[in-house]
Formats: sequence, structure tokens, C-alpha cells
Amino acid sequence: MDALKFIENRPFAEIAVGDTAALTRTLKAQDLTLFALASGDTNLAYVDADYAAGDRFHGLVAHGLWGGSLISAVLGTVLPGPGTVYLSQSLQFLLPVKVGEAVTARVNVRERDAARARLVLDCVCLNERGEAVITGEAEVIAPTEKVRRPRVLLPDVHLHERGAHWRRLVEAAAGLTPIRTAVVHPCDALSLAGALAARRAGLIEPVLIGPPAKVEAAAVAAGETLDGIERVAAPHSHAAAEQAVALARAGKVAALMKGALHTDEILSPALHKVAGLRTERRMSHVYALDVPHYHKALFLTDTAVNIAPTLAEKRDIVQNAIDLCRALGLAPPKVAILSAVEMVSMRLTSTLDAAALCKMAERGQIDGGLVDGPLAFDNAVSREAAAAKGLASPVAGDADVLVTPDLVSGNMLAKQLIHLAGADAAGLILGAQVPIVLTSRADRTEARVASCALAQLFVHRARPVAGEDTTA
Repeated sequence: MDALKFIENRPFAEIAVGDTAALTRTLKAQDLTLFALASGDTNLAYVDADYAAGDRFHGLVAHGLWGGSLISAVLGTVLPGPGTVYLSQSLQFLLPVKVGEAVTARVNVRERDAARARLVLDCVCLNERGEAVITGEAEVIAPTEKVRRPRVLLPDVHLHERGAHWRRLVEAAAGLTPIRTAVVHPCDALSLAGALAARRAGLIEPVLIGPPAKVEAAAVAAGETLDGIERVAAPHSHAAAEQAVALARAGKVAALMKGALHTDEILSPALHKVAGLRTERRMSHVYALDVPHYHKALFLTDTAVNIAPTLAEKRDIVQNAIDLCRALGLAPPKVAILSAVEMVSMRLTSTLDAAALCKMAERGQIDGGLVDGPLAFDNAVSREAAAAKGLASPVAGDADVLVTPDLVSGNMLAKQLIHLAGADAAGLILGAQVPIVLTSRADRTEARVASCALAQLFVHRARPVAGEDTTA
């Protein structure tokens, strides 16, 4: 146990010819990524599984010097240990090491030079079958004084595979019919490229609505061709939004996609009491977030439509998010109603609304999800925080959906996750007759494609929202 807390060397005077030391390490997938990051060696055989599957070793293998680093670890931490100075190292690479294989690095003292405190050591790395994968020879200057110090605790490293959730969305949509989608005012390279990438992924069949000259210029800027793509001329962004809503209302498109225009420009005609896309359900925005330090996709609502929603409007906001999650195969999704605290307080309206929403879920006014609240943000996403508060709930610490009290808090939370936590975001407006793909002008193409995958899955799998609403 003491050896786990302290690191200790063997000075030159305590080392004899024939002394040996070893350590064993199992190669993990993240070791390949970490070694590539540290060294800059991104050879495809080490980091690209698809390429490596067709390579001579038929799978990802360790960098050769990963095994060499195990030898260095034995020399620097065990024999001789701290204070060792590396002079030279020869290595012969004999066999590959694949993910999941355990490798034992062993050094053996072959020569001892007392005049210069130098050692020559034979080195070998053996796989689980006892086969040598690396052999070599090291020369070092051994320490002459005893060193015994507390071990340095290394930080935990969390590796996030960016875009993994998005790829799963696109894969889930494979085989579904592309949905005819009105792309509103795609007059810059990013918005047009995103729509065309979604088309290539088999998610949408775009109908480009906007000023023809500007759409053509955007295609040139994006290096894209518009051959075979339907286009509808509109003189400006407002007219493009109105035409897109009219097409959706007539059943000629199954979704809308925001291009290079402001959100309120597309929402205004969609929300029109007579000519818009209202249903009996309140419209709301749902973000699907890929957060590096969260163990699954995280859905956040509402961050873009309802400024200060009433209890009745919150009921629709929750139901919209549940319906999206169910269309994505999450059944039942775990919904956390957020507030500043986890106890109901007469002075915090958000806690009263949370309690009421939970009761509505119990009585079937909200269906298809597990709803709990009020929950503070930490209790919703951290099992440790929930346990510390003694919260016994299937939602606490494992939420799929976060429902914020109002637009301001939701928008701030989304942008903090995106800009400080490195989250990727895809989003839809739901509750209308068709889903509306709502993207930011700064969104990467991958996020735009993911948003279209959300729309396609929702169109094909979600329960229809009955009735047209013409109330305020």
C-alpha cells in the first residue's frame, strides 16, 4: 500500500548485474488518441479505424514508441527510478500491439560501470502470449542518492469524440425517405452548404427559396453546384419565409430550414394566426447538445421562442421535448424541470411550476416521459450531486431533457455549454405543423446536418399534433 503512495529509486550502489524490473500496461483506445495528441503522430494506422481495418494488421495498433515509452517508464520509475538520466536507447519492433492487449515491459541490468555510475540494460516488451513485440538496449546514468517522494497524482483525462452523437443521429435516419424541406433564404455559403450536405446524407430534399442571384453566388462561394435542386424565387428574406410557410401549410414540404436570415423573420409568418403553422400545441425550441463531459445527448428547452412561459405553455414545451426524444428512440426520456433549488418554495414560481408539471405528468396531462422537479442544474446532470442531496429519483443525475424556467436562463445555459464546455448544438422548433430547423449563422456543417437528421426522424416517427390553433 505504501508503494502506491510513494515513488522510490534504487541508487547505483544498490544495483547489481542481473537485477530486473517490469511493469504491465493494457493498451486502451484512448491511449492511441492521447499518444497521437502528445506526439503529433496521427498516422492512420493508429487513429483511423476504417483505414486500419484494411491495413496489413487489420485493426488499430499502438504507435511503436508507445511500447518504447513503457520501457522508459520502468527506467524512470522503478529501476533505477527517479534521478535516472537517459543516454541512449535502441529498439527493434517485432510485432504489433492491438487495443485490449496487455504488454509487459521488462529491463535487465547487463553491464555496470562503477567509475561513471552507468548501466547498460537489456529491454523487452512481451505480449500476453509471451511473444517479444519490442527488444532493445538502454544506457543510463543511475542516481547515486536515495530518493523517496510522494507520487504525483496525474489529472483525469476525459476524451470526447466530437460529433459522435451526431453520427449516431445520421445513422439512425439511414433508410428513411428524405423529407422535402424548404430552405429559407440560403444566401450565404454556410447555410447553403449545410443544406446540401444534409441532402448528400439522404436526410432532406431541399427546396431553395430566395433571390436567385444571391443563392447562385452562395453556391459559388461554397464550391457547390445546384444542378437538379428545386429553387423558388423570392425577392428578399421576408418573402422567402412567407413562401416557405405557405408551402408547408399546403403540405408541399415536410419541414422548414433557416438560412441566412434572422430567427424572427422565419417565426413571424409561422406564428401568423390565420396563415401560419400553428397547432393546438405551443411552439417551442429544443436544443440537442453533444456535451463533452456528459455521458449522453442532452436536450435543452426552451431557448429561443417562449420568453416567460406560463404553466400551460410549459406543459407544451415539455411535451414537445418528450415527443422529439421518443422519435429518436429514447423511451421514456428523463425530464428535469430546472430551478435554483430542489425544494418547492412559495417565493420561487419556477419551483411551483415544476411541482405542478410533475403532477400533470402523473395525471396523464403530460405523457411519454419521466418528469421530476424542481431540480437544480447540478442535481439534474450529476449523480454525485444528487446523491449528496439525498435525492432518490430516476431523473436526478441522469436527465435526458432540461427544461429551464424561461428563455433568458435557457439561452444563457445553452451558450455556456456551447462556448465554455465545448458542446455541439443542433436544434428544432416543434409544435408547428412541420418542424423548423433553426440553426445559428456560426454553426458548423455537422451541426446543420444533425439538425436535419432530427427533423427527418421527427417527421417519420413522431406522433402527429392534432388540430390547427388560431388563438393568440
